[in-house]
Amino acid sequence: MTSNSTFAVLLGGALEIDDRVLTLMQGVRVIAADGGMRHAQSLGVLPEIWVGDFDSTPDGLSEFHAATPRMPFPAEKNFTDGDLAIEQAIERGATRLVLVGSFGGPRTDHALSHLLQAVTLAERGFDVVLTSGLEEAVPLLPGSRVLDLPAGSLFSVVAFTALTGLSLAGAKYPLDEADIAFGASRTISNVAEGPVTASLGSGRALIIARPHDFSGA
Repeated sequence: MTSNSTFAVLLGGALEIDDRVLTLMQGVRVIAADGGMRHAQSLGVLPEIWVGDFDSTPDGLSEFHAATPRMPFPAEKNFTDGDLAIEQAIERGATRLVLVGSFGGPRTDHALSHLLQAVTLAERGFDVVLTSGLEEAVPLLPGSRVLDLPAGSLFSVVAFTALTGLSLAGAKYPLDEADIAFGASRTISNVAEGPVTASLGSGRALIIARPHDFSGA
């Protein structure tokens, strides 16, 4: 189900468009962050606003999207262009955020910031999904959630704190209220047997999935 409270924020990382990406983009409003605007044409969308300092905008992109309203910021600022674009989406009524191009790209620090920010956004009550087409991620906080993953595809639970009471069902390597130390690799490279149910007692984590990677099956 989509509504005008679902926003896609185009970020500067990698993007391989597939059916899952196109499904996530159905019915969304779109905001571009600086060089993330390069994804707009391939996705067939017109962002309602283009945010950033425009220091990573490829040659020719400004001319192609000359009609798109801009919200410029100085290069010397306390927030990334992605942060500013996400906050614009929230100010415009976002309750669900699809962070497109949130993996890879030339800046590891920016990509890691997107992953961490997704968790803090979830703690603020927003529904968040990150995608590059090749990879997807959703925050995992205390409670339970279901991920619709193809049988045989890889996924990992990446902990940002120590985790307690982690349970995984619908996975090749299930867990039942396990405690996972921060930095432990036990929850890396699991295999979905279909939809996966993840439950957590306490802690913060991301579930990172590779829907087209069946190398662990």
